[in-house]
Amino acid sequence: MDSQTTARSKTVMTNKHKATSIYDYGRTARLDENQDLQVLQRMRRFLLPSDYTIKPERLDQIANGYEITDAVVDAIIKKHGRFADALQQSIVDKAGFEASDRAHLLDDPDFQQLREQFATHPDWFDAKLAEKGAIAYRRYPLTLVWLLRNVALMAGYSIPALSLPLIKTGALVHDALPRLYRTYGYMMAVSEHPKITGDDTVLAIGGEAWRQTIRVRQLHSMIRKGLVKEGFDTQYWAQPINQSDMIATHLQFSLLISQGLKWLGARISEEEARGIMHLWRLATWWMGVDLARIPNTEQESWGWFYHYLSVQKLDFEVGRPLAKALHDLPSQIMGETNWRGHAVELVNASVTRTFVGDDVGDGLKLPKLPLRQGVLLTAPILFGIDTARQLHPKLEKRIERFRRTRQDNMNWWLKKNDPYYANKKTL
Repeated sequence: MDSQTTARSKTVMTNKHKATSIYDYGRTARLDENQDLQVLQRMRRFLLPSDYTIKPERLDQIANGYEITDAVVDAIIKKHGRFADALQQSIVDKAGFEASDRAHLLDDPDFQQLREQFATHPDWFDAKLAEKGAIAYRRYPLTLVWLLRNVALMAGYSIPALSLPLIKTGALVHDALPRLYRTYGYMMAVSEHPKITGDDTVLAIGGEAWRQTIRVRQLHSMIRKGLVKEGFDTQYWAQPINQSDMIATHLQFSLLISQGLKWLGARISEEEARGIMHLWRLATWWMGVDLARIPNTEQESWGWFYHYLSVQKLDFEVGRPLAKALHDLPSQIMGETNWRGHAVELVNASVTRTFVGDDVGDGLKLPKLPLRQGVLLTAPILFGIDTARQLHPKLEKRIERFRRTRQDNMNWWLKKNDPYYANKKTL
């Protein structure tokens, strides 16, 4: 483990933690409460060894992570307030920063430690492997946003502990469209690679994902500070935006998306799948999660996720307004009387039910179609396109042009409504 990682781990672990038992929290479900959950049954059947069992020590690790947040950034916010612009300038324009009125931040050991984390890639990062993962990840933009919206986000809405911090800010119910597109924009930024950006490496220092991650990490700390000030019930929910919940979010964007692409027919090789996990491992470490806590392989990740989901108390009453806001977006965009919007909503609900389960779909009150598994008919189509792409270079170029056109169409909202993205050529 390099010096950056060692220093970061020491700081993360300085947070006080009150308990090591997962059952000390009201948010915890008994193991027998969730054992019939369809998503857990599918994980046991298709993704985990047949003799896989819950390990108490893993549950203790998750409980320990509930009480650990992001000590170094929380300390910087407490002492100096917003820091993202200063941190970025201190790395990409050190001379200019040293001449600025914020140069005194360089004397702060917390700021220096954060600066060290973002100034260079860590020794363990394999840029070539991550680049292969990035290329595969963003090869399927339409399918990617499909899975983000209907699998990753909808599944998370059934777990109130994951969504509660944003629920309290109103960001999920009242700003469903901006949140969806900004989340998608971040996923696209993480998967930018040299063929698109011209940078030397994926997740380049000073690049788009690097900048967005710093800003999101600052935002997480500010939300956390505000929630604690307002009396957030840490006895029941644990610390807001804690290490374990951030790992669960990381796996939504990496593991669930990668597996969903494969199930829908994408030809993702084992090396590309490892690359996707490695790509997001760095992004998640940059987001403030202790490296030792982040699962390293797909198999390890499925085991961690199985433990996490097994003990999450589901509360569909909390999640329904969020699910409805996301579900209703097509009609809001296309018009309430446009049949296409309602048709898209039915397809989206079918994706959620097919991949996450009817129990979650029923709990969130999503529409139910008799032949909802028909979404899996797209798998042979995507598989065929991928096969043709590999066999015919000219066809691959045409598919890439089509992908870029569709990508640009999907980015219309961000470029039109968000000044941050207005002049950005690629997403």
